[in-house]
Formats: sequence, C-alpha cells, structure tokens
Amino acid sequence: MIIDTPRGLFCEAGNFHIDPWQPVERALITHAHSDHARPGSSAYLCASPGATVLRHRLPDAIVETVDYGETISIRDVRVSFHPAGHILGSAQIRLELAGDVWVVSGDYKRAPDPTATPFEPVRCHTFITEATFALPIYTWDPPDTVVTEIVEWWRLNRESERPSVLFCYALGKAQRILAALREHAAEPIRLHGAMAGLTAAYREAGIALAPTERIAEATRGKALARALVLAPISARGTVWMRRVPNASTAFASGLMRVRGVRRQRAFDRGFVLSDHADWPSLLKTVEETGAERVLVTHGWSDVLARFLAERGFETGTLRTAYEGEAGELASEPEPAT
Repeated sequence: MIIDTPRGLFCEAGNFHIDPWQPVERALITHAHSDHARPGSSAYLCASPGATVLRHRLPDAIVETVDYGETISIRDVRVSFHPAGHILGSAQIRLELAGDVWVVSGDYKRAPDPTATPFEPVRCHTFITEATFALPIYTWDPPDTVVTEIVEWWRLNRESERPSVLFCYALGKAQRILAALREHAAEPIRLHGAMAGLTAAYREAGIALAPTERIAEATRGKALARALVLAPISARGTVWMRRVPNASTAFASGLMRVRGVRRQRAFDRGFVLSDHADWPSLLKTVEETGAERVLVTHGWSDVLARFLAERGFETGTLRTAYEGEAGELASEPEPAT
C-alpha cells in the first residue's frame, strides 16, 4: 500500500504522501519536525494537537486536522491518526484498504512525557517503524532520573556563578525539559531565540511549562551568570555563545548514551534523554502491533531489519530522508582540537 518514491512515502490508492521530503499535492504529516514536515506542499493533514506547532513552522501552509482515533476516507483508503508519544501532536498513521491494515509510525517513544499524548499500540498487518536507536546499547533511564541529574548540574553551576547551557532540539526536547523543570525553576529559564516561538506554540496548545524568558540582544555576561540556558546545538561554536562566557555546556540526547560521542564533542555533561524509542521499546512495539511484515526506516534500519528477519518476520528497509536524533549533530561545527 505504501511505496517509497523520489518525493517520499506514497499511498497510490489514496493519492497522498506521508511526510514527503519534496512538495506534493497532499501531505499527511506524522509530526512537525523539519525532516518530516517540509514546506511547499499544496495541503497538509495532521493530528489536531499538532496543529499549533505545524502552523508555526509552516505559516503559509493549508493545514487540516483530524482528532486522534477519528477515521476519515481518502478515496478508498480509511485513514486515522493515533498517538506516537514523540512530541506534541505526533501521530502514527493507520491505513486500511480492503481489510489490509498498514501503520506508519513516524518517530515515536514509549517513555512518559507530560508534553505528548502517550503512545498507543495499533494492530496492523504491516508496520513501518523508525530505527533511530535500534542497537542494544541504547536503553533509556527513567526520565525522572535524568531530570534530577540536570537539576543537580544546574545547582552546582549556580554555586560557582557559571551559566548552564543545555543544548537540545528546539522542538519537542526543549519543551519536554521545560515541563519537567516546572517545580525546580525559581526564576525564568532563558531561551535562545530559535526556541521562543515554538515554546509559545506549546503554551498556546495548553501545555504547562516552567517560566521562560527569551535572551535579548543586550543580555550577556553577568546577567546570565547563574542562569539555565536552553539553546539548539547549531548555536554551539557561534558568536551567540559569547554572551555566556565561562559556561558549563551539556547536551540532552539519546546519543549521549555513548560516552565517546560526549568526549569527542567536548561537552561538560551529557544527559541521556531521547524522544525516540530505545531498543527494548522498539521490539516491544513490533510485538504489540501483531504485524507479520515490518518495514524499517532511518537510523540503524539494516540492523533492526536483520534482527527481525532472523526471528521470522517478513521485513525490509525503506530509504527515506528522515534524520532522527542523529541529525542534531550533523550541522554542528567540529570542535576545535
């Protein structure tokens, strides 16, 4: 029912694409990250909770919405969106044609997150899954444990009059951290400008977050000496960082499970916090779908497909332009040596 084409994943029976990476007539969107929701398509359809962030990212787009679990017909295909737990409004897309059911997962996670509707397994015959962290080394600690580590790092830096700069993804990860720190922030958490609008979109959607303040052009030095600053990884090594001299730097990502990555990139701390499923969750999810066929995209797709094939699944890989969390470091300048 789904094939990969030069424009992206295509459902011929419904004449629509899912998360296309080139402009198309009709795009069904699993979530608003830039590798899944690209500009230029004639019309977009997403789950209702994700509308605010999608419209923020694509202000000129025609965006239609559908509630989680509501079924609509597009030509002969019955389509519904189901929670993926990845970020606000993220969805798995269920397709049914003549009794054959496919589910396109998009990106998903199984860990609790106050900013996203929890993942719901959807039964199907064919499951298209991500594989961002599809290696046995990738297992996540409870989110509360990671939050405690962040709070303690921030406390120690405050005592030393050092800014704490926490790099994280501007959409989803930043707001998840802000929600988790609501009870720990006696003063506003400072935001890089790239995160301010997206954070406002979360508040507009009714998500409760810690108080924040966008860093103004004139804000620098002593004014930030004890602050926790959230910034995208693309800000690292740029002129912008001069406003937070002597900062302790950290990165929040599943990539930090591998200590060598943290050392290579010269972060002071690495916090293992991911918005993707870890290895045990990927296998659990495949089992819960009941799928006989599992197609795997982006990340360690070959590894997961081979593992599943050895266990009797019909499987294969789909080559897509999605990046997952690995894309966060791709645009970062190499650290000085």
